[in-house]
Amino acid sequence: MADTTDGDRPVVRLEPWEDDPSFLELLRRANTPEMTRHLGGPESEEKVLDRHRRYAGMTDGSRGRMYRVVLPDGAAAGAIGFWEKEWRGAMVYETGWSVLPECQGRGVAAAAARLVAAAAAAEKTHRWLHAFPSLGHPASNAVCRKAGFTLLGVCDFEYPAGNPIRCNDWRLELVDRI
Repeated sequence: MADTTDGDRPVVRLEPWEDDPSFLELLRRANTPEMTRHLGGPESEEKVLDRHRRYAGMTDGSRGRMYRVVLPDGAAAGAIGFWEKEWRGAMVYETGWSVLPECQGRGVAAAAARLVAAAAAAEKTHRWLHAFPSLGHPASNAVCRKAGFTLLGVCDFEYPAGNPIRCNDWRLELVDRI
């Protein structure tokens, strides 16, 4: 996927997720208490392996796709993707991301979110892309704002199953991006 830049923000590239050890290692690096505190905590190795297999199997872009976020020097900065979700009686895309600590605070996530929105729009399948960061995660809420999402309000989720969280519902129209 093409590079993107926004003024002085970093250029990032999205690479489709592959069944490759370097992609799996990225998931392991993101599976720390610090990185998962807003998502119910770290997963077991078995769940990380399962997640990696699911991500690598997401090859039908109309249903969703996962990507590795790559910096200009080729270093992996995190992961982002979009997937189908039924939300309030309609099918939409949902997005989520993780950016490694050493890459945070540099506009990487917002640049990647803009790229993933373009990828989702190119599928011409759903009108809306939603993101659901927890209320207590100001950085992810800021990413939504910077990437052009509109805040619709607060909602309740379980993620993972059995872990209730209160989230903001951010929405971005994809039709305008086609």
